[in-house]
Amino acid sequence: MALVIIDTCICCDACVTVCPTDAISCDDPIYLIDASCVECEGFFDSPECIRVCPVDCIIKKED
Repeated sequence: MALVIIDTCICCDACVTVCPTDAISCDDPIYLIDASCVECEGFFDSPECIRVCPVDCIIKKED
């Protein structure tokens, strides 16, 4: 599975600041999660970006 940010993103920076691998970057018009994302494995029990997102715009998408 991979994490993706959908178009309801409000570019609030919450996900960017908690990402332990710097896999989230600003794209146009919303943020983008890089393929290098490890879904916080080895850092947290679950993806921190999903936990902190105020609009629930980060979802797991099957490859």
